[in-house]
Amino acid sequence: VGALAPQLKNSLIISVAAGIRLQDMQRWLGTNRLVRAMPNTPALAGMGMTGLAAAPGLSDNDRAIATAVAEAVGQCVWVEGDDQIDAVTAISGSGPAYVFYFVEAMERAATEMGLSSEQGRKLAVETFRGAAALAAESTEPVSTLRERVTSKGGTTYAALTSMDASGIQDAFVRAMLAAAARGREMGAEFGKD
Repeated sequence: VGALAPQLKNSLIISVAAGIRLQDMQRWLGTNRLVRAMPNTPALAGMGMTGLAAAPGLSDNDRAIATAVAEAVGQCVWVEGDDQIDAVTAISGSGPAYVFYFVEAMERAATEMGLSSEQGRKLAVETFRGAAALAAESTEPVSTLRERVTSKGGTTYAALTSMDASGIQDAFVRAMLAAAARGREMGAEFGKD
C-alpha cells in the first residue's frame, strides 16, 4: 500500500475490504477521501444493498460519487463509522447467506413432504421475494405483517411456535452479533503495523 499511497492521495477510495478500518486506511494512504463500503451479492442481480461509511471530512461531492457507485447495483444507506459498517456487514453483507440458508431448509422440508426439490426451491424463493417486496412497500412494522399471516391455532402459528420453542430468533440475533464481533476482530488484526 505504501508505494501506491502517493498515486492514490488525490483519488476517492471506496474500499470493500471487510474489516479494514477507515483510520487504518487514512494512516496508510495519507488521505481522508475514503469510504468503506459493504455491498452484498444481490448486487449481481442489480438488487444489492450497500452500507457506506465516510472518513471524517469527506466532501459532499465524494459522498455523491460513492452513492452513485453503490446505487448502480441497487440501493445504499450511509452509516456512521466502522462500528456501524460492522453491523451492516452482519445484517446485509452476510444477509444473503441467511436467506439462502432458510431457502435450503424450506427446500429440504418440501422434499420431506413429497414435493420435488425444484418445487421446494421455487416456492421458497418466490415466497422470500414476495414477502420482501411486501415489507419494502409497507409502512407497517414487519411484526404486524407477520401477525396478519399468523392465525391463532393455524398452520403458520404451529410453525412459528415450533421456531420460537427452538429459539431460532434468538439464535439468529446471536449469529449476527457474532458476525459483527468478527468484523471488529478483523479490523484489530489488520490494523496492527
